[in-house]
Order: sequence, then structure tokens, then C-alpha cells
Amino acid sequence: MSERAFLQGYDASAYPAVAVTVDVALLTLREGRLCVLLVERGEHPFRGSWALPGGFVRPAESLDDAAARELREETGVEREAAHLEQLGSYGDPGRDPRMRVVSVAYIAIVPDAPDPQAGTDARSARYWPVEDLATTGGRGRAGLAFDHARILGDAVERVRAKLEYSPIGASFCEQPFTVADLRRVYEAVWGHPLDPGNFQRKVLGTPGFVEPTVDRSASRASGGRRARLYRSGRSVTLHPPILRHAPGEPD
Repeated sequence: MSERAFLQGYDASAYPAVAVTVDVALLTLREGRLCVLLVERGEHPFRGSWALPGGFVRPAESLDDAAARELREETGVEREAAHLEQLGSYGDPGRDPRMRVVSVAYIAIVPDAPDPQAGTDARSARYWPVEDLATTGGRGRAGLAFDHARILGDAVERVRAKLEYSPIGASFCEQPFTVADLRRVYEAVWGHPLDPGNFQRKVLGTPGFVEPTVDRSASRASGGRRARLYRSGRSVTLHPPILRHAPGEPD
């Protein structure tokens, strides 16, 4: 049987309907804290609950394009201005009360993210410190719509881990940046302070992590000298890695 003949006899109603959505965990730093963009749902299901921005994938749209569209609609940020990567797929039965829905989740990292703008199906949108969402009850992480608590937890842990072996930390910084700017990213994501001197030695001792510019920062660092500015290097992996330690352990 030819493919054309097969398609003519194909009965889509014989198979259960499954929808595909994308959800975006947009992470950024605000006032030195790791924050995520959440929207307050204006429609059922979970009306009034906070959720990650997302929506159904359009028929002629790729997954990446759908995630980029959601990013643009909720923040005004274009794909080129953000680090956007696929996190994983979430398809447990019952995760969406409307029908069987499989969601492909993405992580978006935006330096100095603009104020959010709520989409057509949201009441409002705002950035929440990730550490505040770790509590249960109220608007804590356990109260997020759908399975977005799980998605957010996975996204944060993915970024925490990737700081060790990839240059993803620089994606939180506006280019160019100082080593101190980069250190504040690691401190916010990992949740504890780092020794400035040790961190600088590790960063500058990792080939291809950062590249110096000819300029220095406008503000003066301690000691009266302006801090050197850097840009992201060409490496896609860090060797040696910058290992994460538990709070209180030596850097």
C-alpha cells in the first residue's frame, strides 16, 4: 500500500487526542536574587493560580519556535537576546484536567530581564525569587498550577549543575561584565557566598571561559582601581570545572 493510499484510509478519530504545549522557566537575576517569571492564570483550569508562562503549540510551529513565541509574548525578549534550551518532556496522565497534554519545558536565561507583560489568558505576571517559592502552601512552589513545581525544580537544578561544567553563568550577565558580576551569578544560583579571590583564580584559570576586553568598568572596585571587563569566551565546556560546594565548605 502506498503512503497516499494509507493516508486516505487513515481515521484519526480511532486514536486518543493528545495535545502538545510548551512551558518556559524564565530565570534571571533581580537585586542579586535568582528569580523566575510566573503568570497568574486568568482562565480555568487553575484560575487564579501562578504558573510558568506557556501555551499550546500551533499546528505549523516547531517546539523551539513555540517556546520563543511564548518568551516574546510574555517579556518582549527575542530569542537572540536569551539563552534558550530544552529542559525535558512532561506527560504524566492527569497533569492537565482538560485532556491528555504533553508539555515540552524550556529554560530561558535573560540578563537584566524587562518588566513582564501578561498574555491574553493571564491576569498578571511578575518575577518571584526562587527561594521564596520553595515554601509550601500559599503561593509557594507546591501551589503552582499543573506540574509546574516539578518543572521549576528541575530547571533550577539543571542550571545549578551546568554552572559547574559550562559557561552558562555568563548568560545571566550583560556583556561585557566583571568577574565580580559573574561571581554574584554563581552566589545567587548556588545560594551561598564564594571567596572572591578563589573564584577569580578559577574563572581566569579556565581556558575559554571569559575573554578580556580593552575597557574597564565605570565604577571603581575596592582599592581604587576600575575592574577589568570580560566577554563570554568560546568554550562550550569548562575544564577544569568550577565545582559546587556545600555552604561552609572551602571554595
